[in-house]
Amino acid sequence: MPQAPSFQVHAVSGVPMVQAGDDLTTIILDALNHSEFVLETGDILVIASKIVSKSEGRIVALKDVIPSAEAIRVAKEVDKDPQIVELVLAESDGISRQRKGVLITEHKLGFVSANSGLDASNVDETNAKVLLLPTNPDKSAQKIRSEIQLATGIDVPVIITDTHGRPFRLGNTGVAIGVSGMQALWDRRGEHDLFGREMVATILGYADLVASAAHLVMGEGAEGLPLVLIRGLNFPKGEGKASDLNRPRKMDMYR
Repeated sequence: MPQAPSFQVHAVSGVPMVQAGDDLTTIILDALNHSEFVLETGDILVIASKIVSKSEGRIVALKDVIPSAEAIRVAKEVDKDPQIVELVLAESDGISRQRKGVLITEHKLGFVSANSGLDASNVDETNAKVLLLPTNPDKSAQKIRSEIQLATGIDVPVIITDTHGRPFRLGNTGVAIGVSGMQALWDRRGEHDLFGREMVATILGYADLVASAAHLVMGEGAEGLPLVLIRGLNFPKGEGKASDLNRPRKMDMYR
């Protein structure tokens, strides 16, 4: 599939502080209108998981969390708040690695990440609440996509993104944790390189590449830009999901 020679990545302004129960699709459409963007066929919307989680009520007050004996034990070993550790363990299928200051888990969604994706930044002013990832980001992406199509008549892929660290490289990067309307993986095996050699191992994590491009304009601090419009990208068509990106355990040489 030939790639378009160029594409545009636009941060969409006008997204307010999202609260539990807010109609996120309406917020997205209002923000697009505020930024004078009219959706076109072929556009992609990339949405920060944080506003999806907020709209779905995935905020937890730490005062309401009662740590288990296991959470207290692990908290002592990693030097973290037992209430935080309780939530991390509840969101995971197990601990992958741990040491003082570090707790890496296999999330219930199937990927490995620090602290099960818990986030305390930009949640509220008190620092007494934390945000969990959406329960089913693929389903959330599909819902938003369907509602946007119903409202506008335009079917655009939706990617819900989060930031993850990487075990062998420093620095966080954007990854797709929810996908609807495009393939998450682009399998190029069977195609040929410049010299006619058949490619036998080339599979691109395409949704992750799109998510990472969006993070270049989203920011991670006080930018307040959780919505990105990508235009002109020749993406792999089809119905993929973010869970397609998770490496099966039988193929994982490091767990």
